[in-house]
Amino acid sequence: MLTVIKYIALVGTFFIYTTSGVFSKLASQREFLSPGYIAFLACTVGVLGIYAVLWQQIIKRMDVSLAYMFKGTGVVFALLLAHYVFGEAITTTNMVGAAIIICGLTVKPPPNPVFL
Repeated sequence: MLTVIKYIALVGTFFIYTTSGVFSKLASQREFLSPGYIAFLACTVGVLGIYAVLWQQIIKRMDVSLAYMFKGTGVVFALLLAHYVFGEAITTTNMVGAAIIICGLTVKPPPNPVFL
């Protein structure tokens, strides 16, 4: 059960990281240095700060190579957030690419990889 909670926290952490892109895009849609721009930029920095703290807690409890492999889940979250927040279309190419990334998460690396 504890392992499941670790993976849920890991995926949740990458979801939080992905929301920083939403705030960044919202900031870019505002006039430079306007109150809205500054507010969304502050949210971007705040979310990235939260992500940094959570990421440190994750890698303290999990092998970093395993944890980093899940960063690909951010692509799926980015597609969903772009669609639901900004009304962007999700194309077949997007879905195939996301599926390939998710399939890559299921491939277990060798125990002692050799780098050439």
